[in-house]
Amino acid sequence: MSTEERAGLGVDEGIRTLLLLMPRVVGRAKKLGVPPELESFSLAPRHLSLLANLVFDGPTTVTDLAARLEVAPTTVSLMVGELSKQGVLERGTDPDDRRRTIVAIASAHERSVHKWLGRSARAWRTVLEPLTADQRKLFVDTFRAYEDQLASDD
Repeated sequence: MSTEERAGLGVDEGIRTLLLLMPRVVGRAKKLGVPPELESFSLAPRHLSLLANLVFDGPTTVTDLAARLEVAPTTVSLMVGELSKQGVLERGTDPDDRRRTIVAIASAHERSVHKWLGRSARAWRTVLEPLTADQRKLFVDTFRAYEDQLASDD
């Protein structure tokens, strides 16, 4: 065993721990379930990321959402269109620039969506706030690299 492993967590032990934790995390996320008032909307995972960003950052433009979701603006426009037709999202004019459209969670569903998806954001805030900026970056970069590695195995 290396000095590094004695001082912290060895790679194999880290993998064992994460293999135990990841299914638990996914299971808990699934248990959050879609609120009954939103079940009829057939929300897909791509919609959840969009809605979660609106919960976290509030109303914004399609371009800003696309940047946050790391997809093309046309992809976000299609999702916004789907959710707007169903009444989950509302589009409005930016009061500062009438040429820009602002996307927001429809007021009729805002409370349900915030209650449902806000819990995840609060949990992330609770665990990330005590870390330094460098520690948060390392965690996020590692998690992103893990996701990238899974995607490369397709």
